[in-house]
Amino acid sequence: MPLENVDIQRISTSITPDHSLDILSPLEVQELLATSDQEVYAIFRRCALAILNSGAMQDDAKQILDQHADFQINVIQQSRGIKLELINAPQEAFVDGNIIRGIRAHLFSALRDIVYLKAVLSHQKLGDINSQTGTTDMVFRILRNAGVLQTGEMQNLVVCWGGHSISREEYDYSKAVGYELGLRGANIVTGCGPGAMKGPMKGGTIAHAKQHIRSGRYIGLTEPGIVASEPPNPIVNELVILPDIEKRLEAFVRLGHGIIIFPGGVGTTEETLYLLGILLHPKNANIPFPIVLTGPASSAAYFEQVTTFLSDTLGDECLKRFEVIVGDPAEAARKMMGHMPAVRAHRRLLKDAYYFNWQLEISREFQMPFDPTHTNMRQLDLHLNQPKHHLAAALRCAFSGIVAGNVKDCGIKAIEQHGPFELSGDTKLMQSMDNLLRSFVKQKRMKLGEAEYRPCYKLVTE
Repeated sequence: MPLENVDIQRISTSITPDHSLDILSPLEVQELLATSDQEVYAIFRRCALAILNSGAMQDDAKQILDQHADFQINVIQQSRGIKLELINAPQEAFVDGNIIRGIRAHLFSALRDIVYLKAVLSHQKLGDINSQTGTTDMVFRILRNAGVLQTGEMQNLVVCWGGHSISREEYDYSKAVGYELGLRGANIVTGCGPGAMKGPMKGGTIAHAKQHIRSGRYIGLTEPGIVASEPPNPIVNELVILPDIEKRLEAFVRLGHGIIIFPGGVGTTEETLYLLGILLHPKNANIPFPIVLTGPASSAAYFEQVTTFLSDTLGDECLKRFEVIVGDPAEAARKMMGHMPAVRAHRRLLKDAYYFNWQLEISREFQMPFDPTHTNMRQLDLHLNQPKHHLAAALRCAFSGIVAGNVKDCGIKAIEQHGPFELSGDTKLMQSMDNLLRSFVKQKRMKLGEAEYRPCYKLVTE
């Protein structure tokens, strides 16, 4: 729909914190204001707009920003802390002129992670964040600062990955799995967006209510580059915005006790490659980390295509690291929860924390932020004659670049200026990748609301 034909209503108001950032010293407020430079403000504004625009059926970050070009959000100092001034905010975030409480909480979570965290950490002595241990320490500090790391008994945090552009049947299935997990006392962690990220949380809330579990946790982990295309769904009660996709992915595997993967597209494939690449590292061979791929019976062909691609590229060894369960939500939940005692026993044996998996070896190639420029995409080493965890890292970057070209503002602009990204590699690998991506296009797993997908990539064989 052309922008000039869109009727967008706006609201201007001021809001104060509810549960976060409500007790600040004058010095801390000054630090918040001091870091509100143009770069930080632009990131915060983009995330805030996504949060206020939650529920919109579009995933084009550039279009969202263009439609709301007049939106502003300002941090205002007051005697007892801060407040946020919203100017020309989307009307959908309000009920009878009052902001929805969950949206208000998410806005202040974004402020905490993007602005406050930057101010505080810049004054502390941290390990070198460009090192392996320094990056992991930074992820730990971000999660701890957000209050999601809780001591005591293991809380059975099950990470759920999957696409935001999925069929109604796949969404309902993800909700059914979340329900079965909730009945068994699991808490849910997702990328916080719509689709397969919302379904498990929605099912979990009903199950927790039935079991009289009032402390159910629905943790959403996101990052500034993707939040506009996958805004937090309203069920998320603990939102954390990590600095980039790599730290977001590390947060998932450090925080979670197991991962369920639903049908998705290139973003879900990126996550799967990241996870398998880590688990294929020799140092992680004996660490219990349950993975279940699951979906409705109609998704059987999808899982067959994904499994074929993983076998073609990473070898049959990677297939031993996960189980595929089709058409049985209860069995998927039982299988996942059945692994929890082994995870708990392993952590206890090594005296590792239940709330953060320090034992996992995550090498630098999985931690370094990948900038999906045309040059960087072209230079990726997509060849089979290398250790499988190295190839998984390169493939993860390739799919990350396609995600950027599909939905991220920076990637969309790069494609508009220079044409599709070019990826080259072994003939067998490129053919398998082409088969997988063509199946995603055919099944409409690439972008929301686009009648005919225009590829942001070009595959070249050598």
